[in-house]
Amino acid sequence: MDVPLWLALLAVGWLGVKLARPPWWLVAVLFLGGYLIADSFLSPAVNGLVK
Repeated sequence: MDVPLWLALLAVGWLGVKLARPPWWLVAVLFLGGYLIADSFLSPAVNGLVK
């Protein structure tokens, strides 16, 4: 069964929010921070750490 990556991330994120119940501002900061780091000069360093 092939599941698109965006759908899997959406499902895992939804379950994480429902089960762990973090504050919504923290979720927003993590999303915004990830988006900004992915398009910055830090992206090669983050890519090296992830792989």
